[in-house]
Amino acid sequence: MHDLPFRSALDLALAIRERRIGCRELLDLHIARVERLDPRLNAVVVRDFDRARARADAADAALARGEAWGPLHGLPMTVKESFDIAGLPTTWGLPELRDSRAEGNAVAVERLLGAGAVIFGKTNVPLLLADWQSFNAIHGTTNNPWDLSRSPGGSSGGSAAALAAGLSALELGSDIGASIRNPAHYCGVFGHKPTWGICPPRGQALDGNLAETDIAVIGPLARSAGDLAAALGIIAGPDAIEAVGWRLALPPPRRTRLADWRVAVMLDDRNAEVDAPVQEAIARLADFLAARGATVSRTARPEVDTDEAAALYIRLLRAATSARIPPEAFAAQQAEARALAPEDESYRARMLRANTLFHRDWLAANERRQRMRRAWAAFFRDWDLLLCPAAASAAVPHDQAGERWERRITVNGRAVPATDQLFWAGFSGMAYLPSTVAPVGDSPEGLPIGVQIVGPQYEDLSCIEFARQIEAEWRGFTPPPGFA
Repeated sequence: MHDLPFRSALDLALAIRERRIGCRELLDLHIARVERLDPRLNAVVVRDFDRARARADAADAALARGEAWGPLHGLPMTVKESFDIAGLPTTWGLPELRDSRAEGNAVAVERLLGAGAVIFGKTNVPLLLADWQSFNAIHGTTNNPWDLSRSPGGSSGGSAAALAAGLSALELGSDIGASIRNPAHYCGVFGHKPTWGICPPRGQALDGNLAETDIAVIGPLARSAGDLAAALGIIAGPDAIEAVGWRLALPPPRRTRLADWRVAVMLDDRNAEVDAPVQEAIARLADFLAARGATVSRTARPEVDTDEAAALYIRLLRAATSARIPPEAFAAQQAEARALAPEDESYRARMLRANTLFHRDWLAANERRQRMRRAWAAFFRDWDLLLCPAAASAAVPHDQAGERWERRITVNGRAVPATDQLFWAGFSGMAYLPSTVAPVGDSPEGLPIGVQIVGPQYEDLSCIEFARQIEAEWRGFTPPPGFA
């Protein structure tokens, strides 16, 4: 029983179906772990144990009658705090929403429940989901289970920490700036950022907004690649209003053996220097792939200027999130943007210009993005995948001082702006491409290192299948010391 909390979600679901463990028994095991271990992590910050126990009892009764609710029947899991669950608060870390209660479930939550899941809580996030740390004034700070003095990442930091520590069997996160990919990398779990638009985000927005945010996606985190594929199959597909006219049909994986993949490897870029241990871990994977017979190139790249891509991503990203800026702050930022020196290309300057962008200027930026999308598509005619970092370093120490653009992280012994590494989120993300993060190594401090597996648009299953193959033949999830 001691290894149950670290098995894959699919293994646990199978154990339930085969009556090797009961739904309530498995839920109570996870609740006991949360109550015993989460004070060290502060990951599961909204708890719905009573309703979960009632649902687990109903799931056991259904199985006794020979009824199966779906592939996740009775599986205990959590979701990111930003997703609506009827009767629970959705705050995004905003103190003024502390006492809010959602009236209904997010679409993805409803689909997971329809597949049989037992959702027993929600996991911590940074304020407005806008940090690679996970802390806010309502729920406090979430710690990384590999080193409590370090961040679990963000914004799905509570999600990744809960999975790594065996507090939850499966998680649902979101990503616009590596908010799935960064925590997966920091905590040594698997995460998938889907192709933009294939998983409906309704019910994961402030103020009940319905419009889909540019670049932003929702997607799963898990302890195995197979779990990612299963969860994606459950939450993907059109929302009801679109389902009248279209269906999702993702192509199967391009390759079924490691020896057959055509893989490009990108270890570093001048816009976002990468720490040597992260580069070395991905390079070792590349060497392993080549030894297995895969076609591996360390020079193949899409015909995309990375300097332009770095600037364009910040422009599109900050424009996408500007709707949440209050009117008074927006007016102040307009004045600041007008006062900027033309040559100022700092992160803050780029952010201010993007926050206050005229729509015609956004249209011009979008046109540049569309041209980059075609360059990526041309690249993927010759190459199946691009392997690259998910972040510039392994998990960083907690640092909550000042604003994000004022903070520094250490890369190759030097202090660099923490926001530089957004490049690894946006290079492919702004082009709507899917990517999977899988654990591949450890830093000298014993912290997990992941690889970002970028694939062609709508070829999510190729990214996940490649992750599954390296999980089987190279490295998979390992529990952090002190939580096993």
